[in-house]
Amino acid sequence: MIATLREVAERAGVSRSAVSRTFTEGASVSEKTRKKVEKAADELGYSPNALASSLTTGRTKLIGLVSNNFHNPIFLEVFDLFTKGLQERGLRPLLVNLSDEINPDASVQMLRQYCVDGVVVASSTLPPSFAEAFHDAGVPVVHSFGRHARQPKVDVVGINNVECGQMAARELIARGYKSVAFLGGPESASSTQDRWQGFARELQKHPDVALSHSFASQYSFDAGRDEMARLLKAKPAEAYFCGDDVLSIGALSAIESAGLSVPRDIGLIGLNDMEMARWQNINLTTVHQPVRQIISASIELIVTMLEETDHKPKACLFPCKVIERGTLKPRLS
Repeated sequence: MIATLREVAERAGVSRSAVSRTFTEGASVSEKTRKKVEKAADELGYSPNALASSLTTGRTKLIGLVSNNFHNPIFLEVFDLFTKGLQERGLRPLLVNLSDEINPDASVQMLRQYCVDGVVVASSTLPPSFAEAFHDAGVPVVHSFGRHARQPKVDVVGINNVECGQMAARELIARGYKSVAFLGGPESASSTQDRWQGFARELQKHPDVALSHSFASQYSFDAGRDEMARLLKAKPAEAYFCGDDVLSIGALSAIESAGLSVPRDIGLIGLNDMEMARWQNINLTTVHQPVRQIISASIELIVTMLEETDHKPKACLFPCKVIERGTLKPRLS
């Protein structure tokens, strides 16, 4: 049987309200009473009811964790880090799957029904307006992996995707490729647009290098494989910047299935540096996105917003770097 608040009060010899105050953050209770209650609760195996406590405090400690691409294995790492980090801060994540959803209205309504204290939109493909819809509804929100803006309406934590595209282009130029291409995710995704923009901008400095581009239907292995298989039917480029590691791994599979070799026949560079990219049979050269730091900063921001009512939105960007592995030919000396 589960011990009740009444049983704890009887064993401790105090009122039920004293037990309630003992387990309510910030409530006034004497040290003597607290010790008696905690001792009785320990002996009975009592745990306070979090939902009942929220009725008293007006805080549920629920944080909506919103994402929209569960086809990408990197989300497993993102989900793991977010849930652990929130729980360590005494908060409870409420996961919302928005696959194929672009209208925020239903999500805002649902999370308000659950009375979440705040929301983290963990997506590089949803537009800024999605996170802004929560802000407009009066819900504290952080857009993790969101699109950079100089004066954002909501807090944004992530990377400069335009700069990452430039970084990938410089790597391909440094290795002497004369025909390069961008293989992006969904064309409508802000991350795809920015990575392509940066890649193309850098290649404009090298008119002797042929440039092309195409887009996969989503950030997934199958989409990357299908798009590369289509490209291989014509004359493929010498090297590709795939706008995400999972696209790169799909492309690698298609190239090898066609009897070609990476990097001997075609070079690949990805973006994210997810765990799978380090596997020996993949060994993907990629642009490292500091996922752990982005998530840690996002959690700190949401905690700050819960404590400070006058918080001003800001953009927090983390630098990226190229991780050298085995899917590009060596740099020119």
